[in-house]
Amino acid sequence: MNLDVQFDRVSVAYGGVEAVRDVSFSLPAGKIYGLLGRNGAGKTSLLSVLASYRTPSSGSVTIGGEVPFENANMMKEISFIYDVDYKDESDKIKSTFESIARYRPHFDIDYGLELARKFNLPLNKQLKQLSKGMQSAFNVCIGLASRSPVTILDEVYLGMDAPTREIFYRELLEDQARHPRTFILSTHLVSEMDYLFEEVIIIHKGRLVLHEDYESLTSRGVSITGMAAKVDEFIRGMNVLNVQQLGSTKSVMIYGELSEESLIAARRAGLELGPISLQDLFIHLTGEEYTA
Repeated sequence: MNLDVQFDRVSVAYGGVEAVRDVSFSLPAGKIYGLLGRNGAGKTSLLSVLASYRTPSSGSVTIGGEVPFENANMMKEISFIYDVDYKDESDKIKSTFESIARYRPHFDIDYGLELARKFNLPLNKQLKQLSKGMQSAFNVCIGLASRSPVTILDEVYLGMDAPTREIFYRELLEDQARHPRTFILSTHLVSEMDYLFEEVIIIHKGRLVLHEDYESLTSRGVSITGMAAKVDEFIRGMNVLNVQQLGSTKSVMIYGELSEESLIAARRAGLELGPISLQDLFIHLTGEEYTA
């Protein structure tokens, strides 16, 4: 099912405060997208509009050319998974999966139970008895097993420990190969998750900073290391992200593609060139110190 997502000048306001401001971008179907932003950047507000939890204050969102809000046929094609408090939930995992399957036509109960076993979730316990990490893993099971054409995971994996998150990342890539769909992963675990993304969307203070494919974005950043005087001469006029110096050796990160002439000049000056991470770019493009 080809369900391209389109945001057209979307704004979301709460009591006069704009959480999202005039955001426009398109997401072709069948890719894994990373939605990056600091806490309070507007990620959840943006996703809640896509999931039809609210209408935009202005602008429009369409999925497959249709407005999803109060659209029963479209709503069943979207899964929005976020952090849920199960303190009052007495159901067990299998019965919860069975309930979800009644409303989600693509939901695969057998795959959900397989994931639960891989995450070592106790199938005989009530949801309210699960630890925070187990509840996060349970949410991931729902998201993956939903196999919805548009699957949104809004930082639900933050309660999981590192080994469990690695299981999730592996399962996501493997199931995407078997059952392609549109995944939107909202996160600020940039350095850990960047290899999952085919395209990256960064928002900051409610505004779209960029939307670009991962390879193109990361190829624009370069680290330059060498004798301080030669590094300073080489980077003159460039967009510098970060500078570190130890004795006479300096390492600088720049944002911008280097020409062939610049690459030759760097080699002649004995400078070492290397890539920089998406996290480094994220820090720079949001204009503030990054904290995980």
